[in-house]
Amino acid sequence: MISRRSFLEFAASTPLATALASAAAEPSPRKRVAIITTVWRYLSHAQHMGDRFLVGYPHQGRWHRPAIDVVSLYVDQKPKEDQSAARAREFGFQVYPTIAEALRQGGKTLAVDAVLVIGEHGDYPRNEKGQILYPRFEFFQQVVDVFRQDERAVPVFNDKHLSYSFAKARKMVAASDELGFPFLAGSSLPVTWRLPSVDLPLDCTIDDALMVGVGSSDAMDFHAFEAMQCMLERRRGGETGVKAVQLLDGDAVWQAGERGDWSFELLEAALSRSNQLQGLSRTEAKPQDLIRTGRLRELAKNPAAYRIEYSDGLRATLLMLNGAVDDFTFAARLAERKEIVSTLFFLPPTPNVTYSAELMNRVDGMIVTGRAPYSVRRTLLVSGMLESCLDSRVSGNRRLETPHLDVRYQPPSEPQFART
Repeated sequence: MISRRSFLEFAASTPLATALASAAAEPSPRKRVAIITTVWRYLSHAQHMGDRFLVGYPHQGRWHRPAIDVVSLYVDQKPKEDQSAARAREFGFQVYPTIAEALRQGGKTLAVDAVLVIGEHGDYPRNEKGQILYPRFEFFQQVVDVFRQDERAVPVFNDKHLSYSFAKARKMVAASDELGFPFLAGSSLPVTWRLPSVDLPLDCTIDDALMVGVGSSDAMDFHAFEAMQCMLERRRGGETGVKAVQLLDGDAVWQAGERGDWSFELLEAALSRSNQLQGLSRTEAKPQDLIRTGRLRELAKNPAAYRIEYSDGLRATLLMLNGAVDDFTFAARLAERKEIVSTLFFLPPTPNVTYSAELMNRVDGMIVTGRAPYSVRRTLLVSGMLESCLDSRVSGNRRLETPHLDVRYQPPSEPQFART
């Protein structure tokens, strides 16, 4: 009778065992990525994100070098400060004249393992809502055309909004569902550090929520919306969509707060987390109680309130308070707790902006594993929420029913933000 030891010694000497051992010893092949972008210049999103894959990036206290090579690039616009040609010479990839050629590396079939669509910055027109008409959808469609023609699809990352148009954004998600490729999109705020390092408990009950942000419309309000949504999607039942929206401007914002449409108590909690209060805090380093002193209204001369009514009954407000703050904070009241939960979405300063490294780390993981870390439907919903709020503004700040924002998804069970 053969002993267990003899069997193991025999098995280890077989050709199969030798082949398995050799395979385990061989490193996994490096992934090839194509970048499709509007412009590659200093401080552009393409520069921040593309450079992470060219030279690596800091992550969890170490320098991480992705097992990924940028092999091709398409750039829609090349201003005088263009960096794309210099990057290509330095790192040995080629800039192609069309998206299809970039994906095929000048050949006849798809020749990359992933695609980054970075449609931010550059000289593009605005519509009557103030939205910049970046060609993200058009870039994505050309990528999908190659997938269809070559009968192979690979993971895709789309920076920020899916599109200024919810109808176009929905088509993008439908294409990823149809062809079955991993699809990740959105802002860096959901994955940056939080001070304090908190997340809302999964399946919690949220009574009220408020986000505070800063910046121009259709650019920075998108970031603030995604930060708010990454918190609220963790409520009981997950995300079920948005019933109605309304965008208020100016004095109507404060009047809505005085009526109780949004909470001054939550605003106070959110402002308590700010590292960038303006006014005397900036000029004289003085602590400020902006709400009780009335200085908030003096500093935020043109406030905006994005009011969201979710399908499950939750109401939340995004306040854009330009002039009063210079960062992004959040506060919520949970039914399970007496105290308010609040946090700062911490954004390290320019030019390094290491929060973009955290976002690229999630993209890196998707490319290597073939799985997106969280649902692209978050960005789909936020794209639609923002467009509908801007529709409210151009229609006289009316409350608008939004049955088309019937977007449902479940959040990831594990927190996705940077914690070390």
